[in-house]
Amino acid sequence: MRQLILDLLPESPPSLDNFVAGGNDETLAALTGWLAGTLEATAFCLHGEAGCGKTHVLLACGFNYIDAAANPGLDGVTADGPLAVDNVEALDASGQIALFALFNQLRASGERLLTAAGQPPSHLALREDLRTRLGAGLIYRLQPLSDAEKAAALAAQARERALKLTPEAIDYLMRHAPRNMRALSALIVALDRYTLEHKRAVTLPLLRELLTQEATV
Repeated sequence: MRQLILDLLPESPPSLDNFVAGGNDETLAALTGWLAGTLEATAFCLHGEAGCGKTHVLLACGFNYIDAAANPGLDGVTADGPLAVDNVEALDASGQIALFALFNQLRASGERLLTAAGQPPSHLALREDLRTRLGAGLIYRLQPLSDAEKAAALAAQARERALKLTPEAIDYLMRHAPRNMRALSALIVALDRYTLEHKRAVTLPLLRELLTQEATV
């Protein structure tokens, strides 16, 4: 996709308010309670398939965010405050030792650890002591949005910007644009700007023009 969409993403930083919950109300309620201190546990683990919003939620919580896929050894990570560790399954041997030590430090200081992975802790290929620590905390699954939920979210975001998106236009976006909600939401922002700049209504030819332009820049 065009760099325009990537440039737009920081304008809408991930928050729990702009996370499209879909069927995840129970999970978000538990997470909110944990963040508020009404649910006591050192660790909270989110698991779910790629694209379900795990990274969005971890970033939204405001913890010190670490992506284990980019830093599998957790080099330089300290327990100075609450931690959010994404892609826990990507930790290498030294990273697993480091996370076990960080967990113990966080628990001793009353801080918290939020993690995300494709599977619940019991199914991850981790050291037994680390898997036990993570498995003793709160564990919730993030359900991916259905196509109908994504379409409804796009329609709502378009209405907020006074964009007139027909069902056919939404169907076109769903078939030709990236399927994750953050990229789709950014595309609505790009579409709003594009229609204002060119003083044109949203039509299928305009959508094709925008997406083709983004694919070639």
